[in-house]
Parts: sequence; C-alpha cells; structure tokens
Amino acid sequence: MGKARIKLESQNVPELDDVCSQIREITKRAGVAIKGPVPLPTKHLKISTRKTPCGDGSDTYEKWELRIHKRLIEIDADDRVLREVMRMRFPYSVHIEMTLS
Repeated sequence: MGKARIKLESQNVPELDDVCSQIREITKRAGVAIKGPVPLPTKHLKISTRKTPCGDGSDTYEKWELRIHKRLIEIDADDRVLREVMRMRFPYSVHIEMTLS
C-alpha cells in the first residue's frame, strides 16, 4: 500500500481548515493512518503602486499583499478513502493537488 500526499492552497484560512477537518474525519471513520495537516510557509505576494496615475503630486504609494496559505496531508492510499476524498465538494477558493507514491 502506498501513500497519498494531498497539498491544499487557499487565500481563505477558515475554508482551508474546514476542508482539512473533513479529510481528517473521512480517514478517522475508515481507520486509515493520517499525518497532518502540516502548515507549510505562507506565500506573500506584495505589490506597491503609485496612487496618482499621471505622476503629478506627491510620491504616495499603495501597498497590496496577497497571502496564500498551504497545508500538507499524507494518508495511506486506501481505495475507499481516496474515492471519498475525490467526491468531496471543495470551495472555489481552495486549490487541491493529490499525488500517489
């Protein structure tokens, strides 16, 4: 039996944690070993733009930041559990990537 590694990414932390808890409940019901969710480093995308479009006036800038939160879950690759995880409804803000090894 191999391992399934599930990588979750989202800007919305409560939705991300909700999906992690749903996966944890599925594995607990099936009695499959689970590791995680392990919080990975948050990606910070920063952009600073000038407030005035024409360039006249004072040099004032707006700073924008986008944070992408990540979680990693590793479970034993059991067919029933993987089918159940793949049937789950995920919010649009949560990106999921699953690899089998």
